[in-house]
Amino acid sequence: IGDSSVLTCPRKGALTMVTWKTSPKTGDPCSLVYRADKDKTNRTNCSDNMNLTFTPGLDPVLEIRQVGIAQEGNYTCEMVSTEGNFDVIYHLTVLAPPRLSLFCDERGSPVCEAAAGKPPAQLWWVPESNSTAEEKGHDNRTVTVLSRFTAGSSRVTNGTNVTCMVSHPAGNWSQSIAC
Repeated sequence: IGDSSVLTCPRKGALTMVTWKTSPKTGDPCSLVYRADKDKTNRTNCSDNMNLTFTPGLDPVLEIRQVGIAQEGNYTCEMVSTEGNFDVIYHLTVLAPPRLSLFCDERGSPVCEAAAGKPPAQLWWVPESNSTAEEKGHDNRTVTVLSRFTAGSSRVTNGTNVTCMVSHPAGNWSQSIAC
């Protein structure tokens, strides 16, 4: 989320026309069509953060600036050239890194929360805990994962420093607390 993504349509021969079609998981499809004979791009139902860039001698690219979850889906490049017609299909998956928070609940137990991640984050404790993670889905397809530390051995008492470990495709994090 928030980064730019560049999708390339490999050129074969002299380009006549290139069409990028999007099929997002949510929202309406869009298309961007570049015609070499007119040196012009036509847009149909595409957001302003999407642009088709054609530079002579280089492969045409679709740039998506500040990618959001709404841009997740399939992107098809259809190219017409002197060598024939060619298609390339990309599936864009958008990752949302979770916001990590670690706090002590009203009973003095550590609670770890990885909020609004996509996909859901994986949580575990050091030292090991008997806790299970709870997941709550949100309308924007992100998921919050919450875990309460439950001591797995008698060596862990109130005031013992515990660490919540978070694993996610967008990164790994850890925080420690003593309640």
